[in-house]
Amino acid sequence: MSQPQSIADPATTALGRGIQHIGFGKQGRRPLSPALLEECKQVLLSGTADPLQKGAFLGALLAKGSIPEERSLEVVFGRDAFVNPAFFINKVCPDLPTNLFPIATKLLKGHSLRASEAHQLGSFLFLEDDCETFKGLATSILRIRVESNDEYKGFYNAAMETITPGFRQLSCVDRPLVQLAEPFDGVEHTYLITPLLAHFFEQRGYGSLSVVGRTPGPKYTLNAHDLYLYLGCQMLQSNHEINTPPEPFGWVLDQKALSPALNRWVDRRRVIINRPFLATLEKIMNPCSARVLVTPVFQVPFQMKMAELALMAGFDAVIVMKRGLEGSLSPSTSRSSGILCAVRTARGHLFYQHFDIDLPAFAEYRTDSDEIVMNLQVNENVRLIRDFMKHGETANDDFDNRVRFTQALLGRGMDWIEGQLDGRGNKL
Repeated sequence: MSQPQSIADPATTALGRGIQHIGFGKQGRRPLSPALLEECKQVLLSGTADPLQKGAFLGALLAKGSIPEERSLEVVFGRDAFVNPAFFINKVCPDLPTNLFPIATKLLKGHSLRASEAHQLGSFLFLEDDCETFKGLATSILRIRVESNDEYKGFYNAAMETITPGFRQLSCVDRPLVQLAEPFDGVEHTYLITPLLAHFFEQRGYGSLSVVGRTPGPKYTLNAHDLYLYLGCQMLQSNHEINTPPEPFGWVLDQKALSPALNRWVDRRRVIINRPFLATLEKIMNPCSARVLVTPVFQVPFQMKMAELALMAGFDAVIVMKRGLEGSLSPSTSRSSGILCAVRTARGHLFYQHFDIDLPAFAEYRTDSDEIVMNLQVNENVRLIRDFMKHGETANDDFDNRVRFTQALLGRGMDWIEGQLDGRGNKL
């Protein structure tokens, strides 16, 4: 599988270790150790730091709030630089276009952006080479404080402007499309079942579209992109190809063909070692006008936000899986797992329903533990998928049970979605 580029091992540099030490979310702030702090200071003073890592490190530090010991880093930029956004931006990002200066200072002050401002920022982020330090800084700040729906709307519109001409035409599909999208970083100890889920929706009468791409890290073992390539599935090159008969596992859309600008960010994300807004955005891109999105979230509180974003992206309905193994569409059968289903009402509002593994209908699938695959190999994962397709079972009981549970869970969710949409005269 693909490996990080640009820096031999971004996670082992002083700034890379600093990014990981500070933490990725709102919680988990840990002060830098004196030794690591000194290493980071020396790298910043030397002027040899990777621009993206420099921006991501400083963005994380300021978004979390530097503590007194870490204020010693100000010597690199000037006294009180960390509390003077305008001064800080001028020192750290002297090549930043003047029209982005107000947005940069707003981010450093911890303020949310309007949709129009996020659109402007997104358009800049998707450019190829300009001011990489600011790109790292902005995405790091946004990731830590969690993006608002207005910000996602602006970023989504900017991202849709980068798609290739072949995907700007309406798709020619003759039946409703279900889009499957799981985190592109993939898994390290879990068999993926995504192609079998795509086939499940095909059997139910839908067209299925799996959105995939190269892994941005930090996982490099296996993702859906690897799986579909090994299965020999054709990757869509334009919406016109949707009028051809689908593969046994539906159509597959590679981010590289959809948007070279988004694909370039894969290498940037490997350097900044975190999951910026793109990790969510790339899953909800809807260039083929799919009606239903099926996607997982690992953090349960993010379920409703994901549903809202899916409807913002033009889907009529969404199934959001919670606590899939390693964040995938392979649900846990031993822990609390389930799905949130949501549809857009006639007035454009969100109406939703939960289905969890605790329901009596799913009792037969519950287990005491989930299999941890110690030596995950794409060829073995593909063998299991092909065996299940051919025989309806494999020699792996855990795999079979997980596929059947997921199909039962998604079937229950689609029954509810179809009932809701049919009830308002808008049958799928």
